[in-house]
Amino acid sequence: MITLDQVLENALQLSYEQQEMLIKILQNRHHENRRAEIAADAQQTLADFHTGKFRHQSAQDVIATLRQSLNEPEI
Repeated sequence: MITLDQVLENALQLSYEQQEMLIKILQNRHHENRRAEIAADAQQTLADFHTGKFRHQSAQDVIATLRQSLNEPEI
């Protein structure tokens, strides 16, 4: 298994332009992975909603619940 230190050492051996490219590639892949994670979570939430795990609520009720949770102390 390659370590983070080894990856960094190898990256520092690249030219400046290649380092910039590497940074952009890593950022893009990170963003793509995060988008996929969010999409999967949204699909699961919709599936849960359609199976009845969640009840219908008005926007006002949701906002009131969120505001109330902000006022509750964290445990």
